Amino acid sequence: MVVVQDALMVNSWVRQALISTQEVIGAGGLEQVLQSASLERYIRHFPPDNLLSAVQTSEYAHFQEVLEDIYGRKGRALLQQIGKVSFHYALGEDPILVGLALRLMPPHQRLQRGLTQLLKISKKNNPKLRAWVQASPDGRLAYVDRTCGVCYGRKSDAPLCHYATGMVSEAVVWAMGIEYEVCETHCIGRGDEYCRFEVGRPIG
Repeated sequence: MVVVQDALMVNSWVRQALISTQEVIGAGGLEQVLQSASLERYIRHFPPDNLLSAVQTSEYAHFQEVLEDIYGRKGRALLQQIGKVSFHYALGEDPILVGLALRLMPPHQRLQRGLTQLLKISKKNNPKLRAWVQASPDGRLAYVDRTCGVCYGRKSDAPLCHYATGMVSEAVVWAMGIEYEVCETHCIGRGDEYCRFEVGRPIG
């Protein structure tokens, strides 16, 4: 496991997460989560849109944990939806012409392009990120992150990174046009060396 030495996250990354959360659960819902997480300073005052590392990673992780606790069974699905919305916010900061070129690629290459695009925009918004796209011997692709902030300092027997799962899922939809199964096979919060999100079969 790689622990960021100063345990800080980039302002723009956290700002993007809060904006996406507000879009999914509303301003009132976001305010409730921030209050419960003792992060009242961010109510109507999101971090600035810059690459300064100024937000405690443990606070970011706690925010995700509190949201899941407040919403119970729906919490995981909501976090995945927030991750999907967040992908599009990040993508909007780095527009790309998809068009015919992407659609003409072979499916496996298109899928790899989607994960590579997620990696690109994630690194742009978080320069400290240590992540990569991995291909397994059977040809399956996965997004791997050794500096995941979602499960930072958290412990669980099950994977915790529902927000990140949503981001990976939406990157696949962006590239392929349809939804695929995405499974978090490894999680730092579970004691693994990294968080790993494997893309499976198309859904439906």
